[in-house]
Amino acid sequence: MTALRSAPAGAPTYETLLRCALAGELGPDPAGLRVAVAFTTRQAVRHDGRGTGYRNEVLGLRVGAAVGSCAVEPGALDDGVVEDCAGAGVDRLLRHPRTPVRVAALDAYLTHVAPHTPAHGARSVRVPAGTSLEKSRARARTVVELLDLPPGATVLVVGVVNSLLEALRDRQLAYVACDFKGGVTEWGEGVVTDALDEAHRCDALLVSGMTLGNGTFEPLRRHALDHGKQLVMFAQTGSAVLPRFVGNGVSAVCAEPYPFFWLDGGPSTLHVYRGGVR
Repeated sequence: MTALRSAPAGAPTYETLLRCALAGELGPDPAGLRVAVAFTTRQAVRHDGRGTGYRNEVLGLRVGAAVGSCAVEPGALDDGVVEDCAGAGVDRLLRHPRTPVRVAALDAYLTHVAPHTPAHGARSVRVPAGTSLEKSRARARTVVELLDLPPGATVLVVGVVNSLLEALRDRQLAYVACDFKGGVTEWGEGVVTDALDEAHRCDALLVSGMTLGNGTFEPLRRHALDHGKQLVMFAQTGSAVLPRFVGNGVSAVCAEPYPFFWLDGGPSTLHVYRGGVR
């Protein structure tokens, strides 16, 4: 098995990983690679049988055969940002002033360098064809299976996805739902907005890759490290970035590069990384 070159020991942070990529320490010099296509994918969802819906917007950058992604708040990126990325060198986008652009560029670069294959530590899981809700539930089961917890344990869920909460309920796991948007879950439970303020009373963390784009990933990773807690990431954003931290605060990653399960009714693929597989 070919080992991923993960975040260096001694300073294993997202920013360190970014600097290493810029220096060509994780693969080819990014100055020699260009983004051929830049695009956004926008979605509004209201599954049959569900009382609430949500919106997503994701920036995508293509380098060769690889697509890197970073979710953003709907409307946060104007067309000028996307146009500026098309044709740009990866090195320039890794230094871009907008965090989502830097995240998507790093994700594209690392996917190009080390695709999601068994040779790089990934185990592929097929999501069967089905309705949007059926596929959402299938993905949720794969994600929640990465938590090694007894019934009754409490999970901090950062980035509320009702299918994930449903899968936790099926496992008899309690949870604290957290999202910047606040609000309530499908079952009328309040959604908190400060993850770190709630993390101390939870046994494990189940966290969206969107935290890379809004700057909250590192504090959560540090909390997991300091307190010896499981941190499982479900990652459309940064699907190739977050596996680099398995064993450095992250216990497992369910990586889902573009195209995402919600774009098509046919079968799709998830890639699972677990602790000890580097």
